[in-house]
Amino acid sequence: MRHIKLILQYDGTDYSGWQIQKNGTTIQGLLEKAVSAVTGEPSGVTGAARTDAGVHALGQVAAFTTGSDLSPEVFMRAINANLPQDIRIIDAEECGPDFHPRYDAKNKTYSYLISSTGAYSVFLKRYSWNMPYKLNCDAMQEAASCLVGTHDFACFRGSGCSSKHPIRTIHNIEIKESASIEFIGFQFTVPIIKISVTASAFLRHMARNIVGTLVEIGRNRIPPSRMEEILKSKNRRLAGRTATACGLFLEKIAY
Repeated sequence: MRHIKLILQYDGTDYSGWQIQKNGTTIQGLLEKAVSAVTGEPSGVTGAARTDAGVHALGQVAAFTTGSDLSPEVFMRAINANLPQDIRIIDAEECGPDFHPRYDAKNKTYSYLISSTGAYSVFLKRYSWNMPYKLNCDAMQEAASCLVGTHDFACFRGSGCSSKHPIRTIHNIEIKESASIEFIGFQFTVPIIKISVTASAFLRHMARNIVGTLVEIGRNRIPPSRMEEILKSKNRRLAGRTATACGLFLEKIAY
């Protein structure tokens, strides 16, 4: 049997997340059907990250096992031909039998886009959380610094999380503010804030709950110094709201 590694991108707007569900169309479900159509075999596809409904991916990693002798390049073209246009395999290669997309990952980076003031471009509506007010990025970065390291992140853990424990390691949180953004070859003069979180692994809704709390701090509704208290409390109710899914991207996975 051969083992094939895939790197894929998707616009998660119209999907119920990565993981197969009884009700709802998912990325994993469509990918497994596409792989089976190409190989002629029942096929299970394992993903590196279980992105939520509405969350996008620039570098999701997945793998499957097959008895087919097709080359990785042919797999990529054939699988794409059986997928919707908003899900694309961008690379494929043969990998060792011990490779596991999720457990072998050293870290993952999720990035979140906020259109920070005024009216947003209509082309960013699906991909950012619009804010009708100015955010204090210096205060947000100050608060974010205390989250770096290995901590109990129960205060940012979403309900229904299946992880055995809430201990995670955040390697870096970076908050960048810019006056414009380039999109599909055009430059839009729209103030944008990009929040990038790199961690060993994430709890359910962890990235979105961190963003929601940072936004409250950016609005000066919570002082930056209180972030450490929220973290130590392990109490989800003390943290901010869950940020909308549309602004979140699984940006990259390092192995």
